[in-house]
This record gives sequence, structure tokens and C-alpha cells, in this order.
Amino acid sequence: IGNSSVLICPPKSNVSMVTWKISPRVGGPCTLGYRADQNKTNTTNCSDSMNWKFTIYPKPTLEIRQVGIAHEGNYTCEVVTTEGNFHETYQLTVLVPPRLILFCDEHGNPTCEAAAGKPAARISWVLENNSTLKEQSHDNGTVTVLGKFTAYRANGTNTACVVYHPAGNQSKSIAC
Repeated sequence: IGNSSVLICPPKSNVSMVTWKISPRVGGPCTLGYRADQNKTNTTNCSDSMNWKFTIYPKPTLEIRQVGIAHEGNYTCEVVTTEGNFHETYQLTVLVPPRLILFCDEHGNPTCEAAAGKPAARISWVLENNSTLKEQSHDNGTVTVLGKFTAYRANGTNTACVVYHPAGNQSKSIAC
């Protein structure tokens, strides 16, 4: 999330036309077209964050700037050449790293929260004794995971929470 993503069409020679057909998870479909004979592009119903990124001809690619959850969906590139039509389909999935929050609850138990990640994060504790996990799903597709460390005689002991996520792992420690 927040980065740029580049999707590449199949590299072919003698390209006459390239079309990106985009079906995002949120909102309606959009298309980007390119005609080689006129060296002309056309965009229909696409956001400003999606545009052509022409690299070495004839390999036009699609660039999505500031990728967000709304960009998730199917992206199909059609390349028309003298040899035939070629397709490449991508399914874009956006990873949202969770915010790691570690605090002591009202009973003095270390509590670890992996807030608003996509997909849901996994939480574990260093020196794990006994813990409970709760998940809360949000409307935007993110998930908050709350892990509570409930070991006896943990007071004053430095306890570390580890959050595992495809966008990167994080850890913090606390003494309650």
C-alpha cells in the first residue's frame, strides 16, 4: 500500500494495439488503449493514479501510483500483433502492514495489537505461557488482531510481542 506497482504486457514485436482491461474490487471497470499506427493512447473511466509507463517499445506497461486497497482486482493486458492476440492477466492483491501497539491492560497484562493489517497478522509472545487472540474485521478489508499475554508472575518481567505479516515482521517488548 502506498507504493507504485508496474504490470508488464507480454513482450511482442509488430504490435498494432495494446489494451489494459481493469476490473477493480471497488468501483467500475476501466480501460487504457494504445494504437501503434497513430501512436495514440486513450483512457476510459480510470483514476489518475493509473497510466501508461512506456519503457522500451513495444513493451508498454501499466503503472499504478500510490497503490491502495481500492486498486485490488483483475488486470488483463491484450496485445494485438500480426502473429495474433496475446493476453496476460494479473490479480492485484494489496498488502497493508499492521500498526504494532503494545501496552499493559487494566489488570497489568501485556497486550499486543496488530491494528488494521491486510491480511490478518499472526501474534506470538517470546517466553509464551498463556495468551488469547481476538480478531476484528474492518469494512475496508483490513483486520485488527489483539493478543493478550496472561501468564502468572509476569509482573515486571520484560515480555516481547512478535507480529508476523507478509509485509514484514515487527517486535516490541514491555514490562508491566
